[in-house]
Amino acid sequence: MTIAESLEDLRTKIGPKATLIAVSKTKPVELLMEAYDADQRHFGENKIQEMAQKYEVMPKDIHWHMIGHIQTNKIKYMASFVHLVHGVDRPKVLAALDKEAAKVGRIIDCTLQVHIAQEDTKFGFDMDELAEVVQMLGQYPNVRVRGLMGMATFTDDHAQIREEFTALHNAFETYGPDRGWEVLSMGMSGDYEIALACGATHVRIGSSIFGARHYSA
Repeated sequence: MTIAESLEDLRTKIGPKATLIAVSKTKPVELLMEAYDADQRHFGENKIQEMAQKYEVMPKDIHWHMIGHIQTNKIKYMASFVHLVHGVDRPKVLAALDKEAAKVGRIIDCTLQVHIAQEDTKFGFDMDELAEVVQMLGQYPNVRVRGLMGMATFTDDHAQIREEFTALHNAFETYGPDRGWEVLSMGMSGDYEIALACGATHVRIGSSIFGARHYSA
């Protein structure tokens, strides 16, 4: 399928209840523009400087999502334009976001990343740390937490994936209502349908749109 056909197919499956974020990391601008021309406006990148380079040359009505692990010394490159930062996985990132947002006169929207997978390679707060950090949010006036983000274990065990997404949804329901949270970011190409069934509001899909990931040298 073409990129446009893939997007149309995904939109039909996802429906209006969730936002489709096209994960465009490592992909060239030409492919992103194919998606843009097919009315895609939400793009996700995992490296801040790559996202900033694409922002400079692409249309300015795009909503850029930072979905990767955050290097705090790079936040300054995206502070003026990033739409939503998904991977806030430690208080140091909140403090750095707050500092850089103040410099450019913005309030930066973000989600807190929760470690739900049975894999040590995933980042994020555990449930006890999440309870602690939620109480600290008033310290960061230039950061607005919009909800939670998580990644399930990379496995074919759908029951396990569902259990992990359900845990994240439960945390969202615990902390979100009193704080006006609206974003539950979970689900990728291989598991987004399970994520949607568990209440995802944002799904991050790359290979099902752009094909296999390209690793640059």
